[in-house]
Amino acid sequence: AAPLPAAAPKPAPVEAAPLIIDGVEFTPEGFLADASAWTREIAEQVAAGLGVTEMTPTHWTLIESARAEYGETGAFFNIRRLTKISGIGTKEIYKMFPRAPGKCTAKVAGLPKPVGCI
Repeated sequence: AAPLPAAAPKPAPVEAAPLIIDGVEFTPEGFLADASAWTREIAEQVAAGLGVTEMTPTHWTLIESARAEYGETGAFFNIRRLTKISGIGTKEIYKMFPRAPGKCTAKVAGLPKPVGCI
């Protein structure tokens, strides 16, 4: 039998380039690269990209609470903490962001990707 060909070496992983949208830099995963560049207009664009058709006052309460918490502590929040600091119940948060509410909240709030998010 003929010898088997040697396996081709695996290519080195390629790091994805950041995204620039309207002059604002985002990570390849869609998180704002610089939290200080955040504006409500950017938040609305990010939310629209996540399927949120309207940012309600409840959305803004959640986003502003998340930004304030991160600004004060520098720590990432989980859903339990978001409910406590915002006064918004878990079910309501999941209605606003049904898929990965913590991750979506961080994206709309212009915060880095939360630790432990996949």
